Amino acid sequence: MVQELLTALALTGAAGVTYVAAAAHVVRQYEKGVVLRFGRLRGQVRGPGFVMIVPGVDRIHKVNMQIVTMPVPAQDGITRDNVTVRVDAVIYFKVVDPVDAIIRVEDYRFAVSQMAQTSLRSILGKSDLDELLSNREKLNQGLELMMDSPAVEWGVTIDRVEIKDVSLPETMKRSMARQAEADRERRARIINADAELQASKKLAEAAAVMSDQPAALQLRLLQTVVAVAAEKNSTLVLPFPVELLRFLERAAPAQSAPHEASPSVALPRHPAVGTPLSESPSPNGISSILPDGNSEPTANWRAA
Repeated sequence: MVQELLTALALTGAAGVTYVAAAAHVVRQYEKGVVLRFGRLRGQVRGPGFVMIVPGVDRIHKVNMQIVTMPVPAQDGITRDNVTVRVDAVIYFKVVDPVDAIIRVEDYRFAVSQMAQTSLRSILGKSDLDELLSNREKLNQGLELMMDSPAVEWGVTIDRVEIKDVSLPETMKRSMARQAEADRERRARIINADAELQASKKLAEAAAVMSDQPAALQLRLLQTVVAVAAEKNSTLVLPFPVELLRFLERAAPAQSAPHEASPSVALPRHPAVGTPLSESPSPNGISSILPDGNSEPTANWRAA
């Protein structure tokens, strides 16, 4: 009799432990519990802590209230200017109403993922390639607004959407590289032309100053000679100064006037041959008197 009583108590204790184990649930701090009794929403949302339900009658669904980071698979699309691109993104969202997240949608995570892919392809078709590459903030905001409207009905709010990478075809990359190179070359030519214009203006001003002071041109010539002579790997040919040439030009008429006024000298005849002597100029101003056909001098005459 006692043995049967102990067996019944053991079975009752085991059943009680099993019941408590099935009825007891722990909701974490970052979770909310939604209890359904016979498939019907029961009472309020259970907060974090120890929660008891009726096994076999109640069913609890724990909803994570943290911000979820979900990558969006890469999507192929065509931009508004007919360029094929491949874009991937990342989405940050969180559940604000656990009841709607359980009741209104079957799987809110899968629904948000599919909506993000659809919205990404839609925003690609409405944007140009330049906007996609240089104005991502505007596209991110438009993508966030496009996804936030239907997500609110599911008890989900979109915290942030970011476009991660934009992949272009190789032909488009080469075309963009050539375009960038041509633009840089154009800017370099404009800068060089502007520099030439400024240099020409300065040279014109310098030429005007040097024309008033001829000595300045000589000083500039000497500076150029010094600059070239610093490089000891070339031969320097120094020209005559312009002022020296002008001095020689002025001195030449003064020296030629006495020669024109001097009388002519009659050439004597050779006593033996009887032929006139020829006069050949000498470098020292003395004429050498030579007979025709004879290479030896017979008389020298000084030019008057």
